[in-house]
Amino acid sequence: MRVLVIYCHPNETSFASKLHQTVLKALRGRGHEVTDLDLYGEGFRPVMSREERQEYEDPARYQQTVEKYASQLSKTEAIVAVYPTWWYGLPAMLKGYFDRVWAPGIAFDIGADGAFETDRLAHIRKLGVVTTYGSPWWLIRLYMGDPERKLWGRAIRKLCGKGCTLDWIVHYNMDNPPPEHLERFRKKTESVFARW
Repeated sequence: MRVLVIYCHPNETSFASKLHQTVLKALRGRGHEVTDLDLYGEGFRPVMSREERQEYEDPARYQQTVEKYASQLSKTEAIVAVYPTWWYGLPAMLKGYFDRVWAPGIAFDIGADGAFETDRLAHIRKLGVVTTYGSPWWLIRLYMGDPERKLWGRAIRKLCGKGCTLDWIVHYNMDNPPPEHLERFRKKTESVFARW
């Protein structure tokens, strides 16, 4: 299977970096063809320029501005995102990736009546998210309503193939985790992707 791994963290010595390497090793160990997209590592520009926004609704012109990333999306069968959740959402760099790359003519089309047409990414059959929260589970799930999981499970997955599955792998309480908890989570992550 062709898998696009999207990694987003500015610090190469972070726990997220360790999880990123764990995911890559597990997927490659299963023989998957992996494209590793390290947004910070390659200096991805998350901010949409004024000119790009003006071209946004002209898919043929706009696609040229993100051609490499559009090509990656068009060829992948699965996506794994590895990142920390900050302020109950995607880090700005990763949010900018979706703002700039998942655009009309790439991730969806807008019909003459203004309705979304969502068959451009029908070839994507699996999603995986590996993320961490500083907060406890009850704050995220019960008080905040789990917004990040809804984003992936409802919005992003809706643009993918019918029956697309989501593996949601999350570690809470990252502010003061015991080392053994981190290693247990890393092994859990490895186990999930070793079964892909």
